[in-house]
Amino acid sequence: MSLIHALVARGSAILAEHQSGTRDFSQATQTILSKIPPNNSKLTYVWEQYLFHYISEGGYVYLVMADDSAGRRMPFTFLAELQRKFISTAQPSSSSSDTPAYALQGSFGPVIAQLVEQYNTSPPTDELTRAQTELAQVKDIMVQNVEQILSRGERIELLVDKTDNMASQATAFRRGARTVRRSMWWKNKKILALSVVVALVLIWLIVAQFCGAGLNQCGAKKS
Repeated sequence: MSLIHALVARGSAILAEHQSGTRDFSQATQTILSKIPPNNSKLTYVWEQYLFHYISEGGYVYLVMADDSAGRRMPFTFLAELQRKFISTAQPSSSSSDTPAYALQGSFGPVIAQLVEQYNTSPPTDELTRAQTELAQVKDIMVQNVEQILSRGERIELLVDKTDNMASQATAFRRGARTVRRSMWWKNKKILALSVVVALVLIWLIVAQFCGAGLNQCGAKKS
């Protein structure tokens, strides 16, 4: 157990308390209460392997003894809740300082016991722990997002590679098309030239039938 002994006192008079375990810590508790100044304060006293944490406010002292393994945050969170419960349900309406010892043991003692049991079995998450948990969750989410971004980056690189390949293929296609177009142009020119030659030969053959091979007979007939 982390919380061992908790109480509410007015000055050095204990109004209500709860103790877990069988060891008697009443002498140590009274010694600590006698050392607490009357002004508002928060402090931790060390005794053997135990820590006495207290909040003193408005003339009342809220004190809990805990193992040193409990640290300070959880016990002071317990004391803050103990103070809220005491002020809202059990604080005497009279401000007299002569309240008898253990005057609220029957009414508020079970409340202290229940609160100690709650914090020893399943302590609530305080604000700092909650913030740390949320930060850890955010970190996990960020790591997950970074992994997604890296994965997306790999896909983008693959897409860029495919785009580059397509661009290279398009360039090669254009070059091939120009080569084919140039080849077809020369082929058309050759066919046209050949057609002109054939046409000239045909014309020569037709004219040669009437004028002779040297075309001199047509000139002779005219003279």
